[in-house]
Amino acid sequence: MRAQVGDWLVVKSATTGRAERRGLITEVHSAEGAAPYVVRWLDDEHEAVVFPGPDAVIVTPQEQRAADDRMASRVQSVQQSIRNVTQTHSEQKVRDQ
Repeated sequence: MRAQVGDWLVVKSATTGRAERRGLITEVHSAEGAAPYVVRWLDDEHEAVVFPGPDAVIVTPQEQRAADDRMASRVQSVQQSIRNVTQTHSEQKVRDQ
């Protein structure tokens, strides 16, 4: 596992119902990019020295932006679907009156 400052450390959840943990890598002490890393966790802003385990992946800023864009697109699609259903129901009520 190799990282650079500005990369993201994502620790996948091993249990159902528990979210993955994501943190920004703020320090890398190895010239080769090996652990340990100093990570600022998004969920609580806590900084910690981390030796990632097998449930962790490094995500570059570009990969994170692409993932964020995909998520935003999904959210917009769901919101549009909700608006369409709401409009259809409203139109049906008007026709039924």
